[in-house]
Amino acid sequence: MAKRTNHYEAAFEEFLRRRQIPYVAVDEKKRALLGDASLKSLDFIVSPALGGSWLIDVKGRRFPAGGQKQYWKNWSTRDDVTSLTTWQRLFGTNSRGLFVFAYEIAGDRAPLSADRLFEHGGRLYGFLGVTLDDYATSARPISAKWGTVAMSSQRFRSLAAPVDDFFCRVPPQESADDGYFVPSDA
Repeated sequence: MAKRTNHYEAAFEEFLRRRQIPYVAVDEKKRALLGDASLKSLDFIVSPALGGSWLIDVKGRRFPAGGQKQYWKNWSTRDDVTSLTTWQRLFGTNSRGLFVFAYEIAGDRAPLSADRLFEHGGRLYGFLGVTLDDYATSARPISAKWGTVAMSSQRFRSLAAPVDDFFCRVPPQESADDGYFVPSDA
């Protein structure tokens, strides 16, 4: 088990351990180099029994977030999308990118039913996944200054699924069209 200071990633790792889902925790202390470029590290490589691998970037969010009780926050950075896209290409056709939104339940509502929530360290989490392909094609810029992108709440809710659902199926093969949309500055 990797030493994790990020409680969202620590909770997700324990989630994998308790379900006995094979995984590799990636050391994120340094960014990877690809030629002259720097590449954001993955958080986990998960290899379910059905085959293939999921290349995972965990995004920790509170549910709800902020004083206005905002639900379904799913922002990421363009760098996250670009880096995960590059990792997916490097790992090849049997590996697919997956953003895991680790929601810490901070109110009386949750993104999943009570039986699908996960307790770790005195906190309650709901883990939802969205494939890189779905996220990259649906995300739109939200801040040029910070380089952030997000999906609309409605689109996110239609594409996100409990992570258990992803680990019970083989990752889809890479499509013939391996050009991925990476949102640009608006």
